[in-house]
Amino acid sequence: MAKALPAGLVASAVVSASSANLGPGFDSIGLALSLSDEIIVETTASGLVVVVEGEGADQVPLDAGHLVVRAVERGLQAVGATAPGLVVRCRNAIPHCRGLGSSAAAVVGGLAAVNGLVAQTDSIPLSVAQLIQLSSEFEGHPDNAAAAVLGGAVVSWIERAGDRSDYLGVPLRLHPDIHVFLAIPEERSLTAETRVLLPAQVSHADARFNVSRAALLVVALTERPDLLMAATEDLLHQPQRAPAMPVSAEYLRLLRRHKVAATVSGAGPSLIALSTQPELPLEALDYGVTNGFTIAKMTAGEGVRWSPGVTVAG
Repeated sequence: MAKALPAGLVASAVVSASSANLGPGFDSIGLALSLSDEIIVETTASGLVVVVEGEGADQVPLDAGHLVVRAVERGLQAVGATAPGLVVRCRNAIPHCRGLGSSAAAVVGGLAAVNGLVAQTDSIPLSVAQLIQLSSEFEGHPDNAAAAVLGGAVVSWIERAGDRSDYLGVPLRLHPDIHVFLAIPEERSLTAETRVLLPAQVSHADARFNVSRAALLVVALTERPDLLMAATEDLLHQPQRAPAMPVSAEYLRLLRRHKVAATVSGAGPSLIALSTQPELPLEALDYGVTNGFTIAKMTAGEGVRWSPGVTVAG
């Protein structure tokens, strides 16, 4: 029987944005970014109140359909607990619908906040493996979710046994010489809309190309950043999605002409650039600003953090 949590418990979680794929690592390689959302959850005697500040505040449901609320409910179920009422506050800095893992962050943050709640009871919190599993079940793939849970660069994969899918991820040590840049456009897109642009089948030659580049990407991220240009080449999803985001596609070509290892971030339309140089070329910066991109220098983000109370972000 599920145990009802008492009213008056408060917990918070801070969770990083993430960039998935990094070129050839489709649905398997991700990188957490130093841009984060904060979620604060309070148990009450009854009802549901959802308050959203910042990114997406006027675009998300303020009821049980909110992704953080759904994640909190799933996390409570997983630890064998219930909450008669909830107040959920979201302080969002991660742009929505830009390919920066905002959905994964919402789910991971909601699940982690449950850990902050049950830390104040005798219930057993969710393990890191459970956080990856449950958040990936929402997403259907583990790249963003594993990065948000673990922080830094990750490799993730799916193991299938009958009808069950196990989602797993392991961290990589990102080479200290790699500088990370984001180019975030005003334009939005939805993963579901860009995923339908991908063909159901690919050629053996294209699959072989991407397998080699994905393997090389692990080497480039951890030991040989001088190989990033070759390691971020892709044939399986970026060319197919380019017509849906022509300005981003042109910016991507410009960056790569300047020998900057840039890729589409997730399903786009944001771009992520990995470079051994501390700044982007001036022409690339000018193009971005002229075409409505916000250029931001990033570091690798931390893994999700949670605590009782609201002290995590401070």
